[in-house]
Amino acid sequence: MAKATKNKTTRGRKQDRARVAGGQKYEVGYEAKKTGRSASAVKKAVKKVGNGRKKVEKRLAR
Repeated sequence: MAKATKNKTTRGRKQDRARVAGGQKYEVGYEAKKTGRSASAVKKAVKKVGNGRKKVEKRLAR
């Protein structure tokens, strides 16, 4: 019997994009490059306002 392939869905992807994982180096680096701020500034913003991407970007825009 042939092995069935697992369906690849986009379930949860939108929710994942709405967050910044402060512990993930690549996500912090992406956000730092996008906003023109340092990685440590991104981490501090995540710690201060939470991991919502809009809130973090708003905080970094100051």
